[in-house]
Amino acid sequence: MAAAGRLLALCLLAGMSLQLYFLLRIALMAVVDPQSTTFQRAEIARILTEKGELPWRQTWRDYDQISDHLKRAVIASEDAGFTEHDGVDWDAIERAWERNQRAQELAARRGQARPAKIVGGSTITQQLAKNLFLSGERSFLRKGQEFVITFMLEAVLDKRRILEIYLNHVEWGDGVFGAEAAAQHYFRTGADRLTPQQAARLAVMLPAPKRYEQRPGSAYLLGRAATIRARMGAVQLP
Repeated sequence: MAAAGRLLALCLLAGMSLQLYFLLRIALMAVVDPQSTTFQRAEIARILTEKGELPWRQTWRDYDQISDHLKRAVIASEDAGFTEHDGVDWDAIERAWERNQRAQELAARRGQARPAKIVGGSTITQQLAKNLFLSGERSFLRKGQEFVITFMLEAVLDKRRILEIYLNHVEWGDGVFGAEAAAQHYFRTGADRLTPQQAARLAVMLPAPKRYEQRPGSAYLLGRAATIRARMGAVQLP
C-alpha cells in the first residue's frame, strides 16, 4: 500500500508539473510570439520524411497587420461565439455530439464502420490549445487536457491575443501556415489586403485545408464561402 501511495503521489506531482509547464508557456506568450506549435513540428517531420525537403511558408503578422475581413470570416466560420464564451461553447459541443450520433446511426444502417465525416464543436481557443501543445489522437484524456489548456489560455491571454496567435499558426495547406502565407499562396497578396470574398474562401478551408488546397474552386467551397460572407457583417471583433 505504501508503494502504491508513493506511485500515486508521483503521478499527481508529474501531472501538476505538466500543468505548470503549460501555464508558464502560455504566460510567456503574452509577451513573446510563439515560434512553432506541436502540430507544426509534427508536420515538419512528416513533410521531410515524405518529400526529403521542406517547402514551408509562414510569416508572422501582428494583429493590426491582418485584415479585419479575415478575422470576421474565421470567427463566422469556426466560432461564432468567440468573443462571448469562456473558451468552450457547450451548446456547440452538444449539437456536434447529436449530429455525430445521427451520423453513426445512419452509417450503421448502411453497414459502414464509421461515418464519413465527424463533426467537431471546438472553439478557436480549443483548436489553438490542441495545436500548440497536444497530439491529434482522439481520447478522453487528451480532450480533458485540451479543456484545461483552453481555460488557461482564456485566463492568461485576452481574446485579441488568442486570435492573433491562432491566425499566425493555423494550417491553410500542406506546409502553409498563418494568414500571411495563406494570402500569398492563394491570392498573391498580403494578409492585410485580403478582400471579404478572399477572406471567406480562406476561412472555409480551415476544417480540411489540405483537401481544399487541391480543389480551391469546388462548388462546396464557393457556396460555403458565400454563406460565410453573408455572416461576416454581424461578427464583433475582439
